[in-house]
Amino acid sequence: MATVTLKGNEIHTLGNLPENGAQAPNFTLTKNDLSSASLSDYKGQKVVLNIFPSIDTGTCAQSVRQFNQEAAELENTAILCISKDLPFAQARFCGAEGIDKVETLSDFKDGNFGKAYNVEFTDGPLQGLLSRSVVVLNENGEVIHSEQVAETVDEPNYKAALEALMDA
Repeated sequence: MATVTLKGNEIHTLGNLPENGAQAPNFTLTKNDLSSASLSDYKGQKVVLNIFPSIDTGTCAQSVRQFNQEAAELENTAILCISKDLPFAQARFCGAEGIDKVETLSDFKDGNFGKAYNVEFTDGPLQGLLSRSVVVLNENGEVIHSEQVAETVDEPNYKAALEALMDA
């Protein structure tokens, strides 16, 4: 179990993120068109997993905007924005915001992503949702950077994630 906070109050997730050097767990998530996406679909690319509770909150929305802006500069890199929001809400947000450089994926069907990456909240007001985290993978699907944001209302360290990509 990992401990983070929400506005200073302790809440917990299933555990810790995969460690650097570990093979990233596979997943199947739902795209905006309701088709499926798996980690294997991105084989040979660097991958950023931008994980958050809900696209309808200010910090989560900002992380999607920020990674969308940064993604325009990256080669051979997929940025996956992952939450348990319904694909319809994710598509609505991206359409309204003009976001087209990242891919939103939903863990709403079975929650296996949240369990595999240990980011599902186990208590508190966000129980069942995903903890704000960033996991960066190299072209071989190995973890090269991870961050579980200690205070849920804070943004992730974009610079550290992008530097990990450049060093890979």
